[in-house]
Amino acid sequence: MQFSLYKGAIVFSEHNSFKPQPRQPFSITNKGLEHMNTWRLIPLETHNAFMNMAIDEAILQSRMDNLVPNTLRLYQWKPSAVSVGKNQNPNDTVYVDNCRTLGVDIVRRNSGGGTVFHDQAGEVTYSVTAQTRDLGKDIPAVYTQIYAAVTDALRLLGIPADYNPGDHKNCPNLTVNTRKISGSAQTIKRNIIQQHGTLLLSVDLPLMFQLLRVPFTDDCGLAAQTAQRKITSVQTELGHAVTAETAANALTQGFKAALKIRLNPAGLTLYEQALAQKLYTGKYATDGWNQNAKA
Repeated sequence: MQFSLYKGAIVFSEHNSFKPQPRQPFSITNKGLEHMNTWRLIPLETHNAFMNMAIDEAILQSRMDNLVPNTLRLYQWKPSAVSVGKNQNPNDTVYVDNCRTLGVDIVRRNSGGGTVFHDQAGEVTYSVTAQTRDLGKDIPAVYTQIYAAVTDALRLLGIPADYNPGDHKNCPNLTVNTRKISGSAQTIKRNIIQQHGTLLLSVDLPLMFQLLRVPFTDDCGLAAQTAQRKITSVQTELGHAVTAETAANALTQGFKAALKIRLNPAGLTLYEQALAQKLYTGKYATDGWNQNAKA
């Protein structure tokens, strides 16, 4: 598959000749998948913020329509970006002018949760899209299952992490000696859950708090100083850098072990590719969505 850039969008070459085809429901009974509990793995890839969110929603829609299996996707962001929760006002949580000056994209997610800085070199993001019943009996159980996988990935990297169930203001997360190393947000539609979360490989706190507003101060330096006690990274804990590929491999192994699944590497379907491009141009790359939640 080849990619090209067109007006800032990452375009799949197949789109140029894509003609809608009858969509065939995915059957987990085919080839014995029901017994093998096989998920699709979309290996580590890099897109801009708008395409990353468009792809995630395309996968969610396809899973809702039973066109694809449960899916684990791993990705990075280029350029760096800030994502805001579906119900947030970016002007309340983001220094919008600083983002523009520094070339940092701002995108509204389709999930809830808070505002997140995604450093293009300092993070691997995962998204899990699956039937809720395949992960747990309720939302707390789903969080516990997915974070067990991320915890196992960190263990493989040499870092012991603790699960923090969160509270009414904060989503569950993983911490190392009380400092956050992984967070996430969810959306649920028609009994399909999509959770995307971060694994911090390194963290640039001065840059982060030039971009993110905090409620207790307008002093970016003070905010970064305070965050040193609350945020950590793989590099901080190990004392050396770990590549995104190494972290992605650890996440893959962690999900296989914790969820007791097989992962079959594959790409997006043609339908997902076309839908992602449509969502990119009609929703995620628009000011109407990113500023006002109107697509």
